[in-house]
Amino acid sequence: MEIDLPNLEPIERYKFLTSVVVPRPIAWVTSLSPSGVVNAAPFSFFNVFGSKPPLVVLGIGNRPDTGEPKDTVLNIKASGQFVIHTVSEAQAALMVKTSTSLPHEESELAAYGLETTPSAKVAPPRIAGAAVALECQLHSIQEIGQNRLIVATVAHAAIDDSYYDSKSGYIDTAAMQLVGRMHGPSGYCRTDSLFEIERPN
Repeated sequence: MEIDLPNLEPIERYKFLTSVVVPRPIAWVTSLSPSGVVNAAPFSFFNVFGSKPPLVVLGIGNRPDTGEPKDTVLNIKASGQFVIHTVSEAQAALMVKTSTSLPHEESELAAYGLETTPSAKVAPPRIAGAAVALECQLHSIQEIGQNRLIVATVAHAAIDDSYYDSKSGYIDTAAMQLVGRMHGPSGYCRTDSLFEIERPN
């Protein structure tokens, strides 16, 4: 089967791409509006793209109901700062709730009882209980069609002490019980089932 992606309807392209590019890590993002409202939203078009400097990229489309930019995009454009959190299985249901499209300037924190802690180097707060938080400074935004690629550097990172050995630098990734995004509207996966293949010298 050969598929001409540009000639598919947008929803069909989305279904195809999100069914074959799996699993996808989830960035649970907090951002701050100019009026001080904290927004929290998950995005699975996300990854780390370099370490010199530490670089992350988010892909964020428009709101499906209005076609307007999402609050996260507006906040990042305004402040140049945001925080990316990993998502554990214990927080997964709460993360999914924050994917709901709330009215502009209505905070998911109040709507769903999310607790936060202050960040070290950026204004948006961290989500309490997240295993890892990456405090990000905006580098640039590329607009391609209705997609926005948000490129940022990681200014500061925080990890729960129970998962990190400061002497060796070892991170117990499996113990964090992180979840990833799979296909379909409700598809998620666990990341604690691993196997190893030795790389050649």
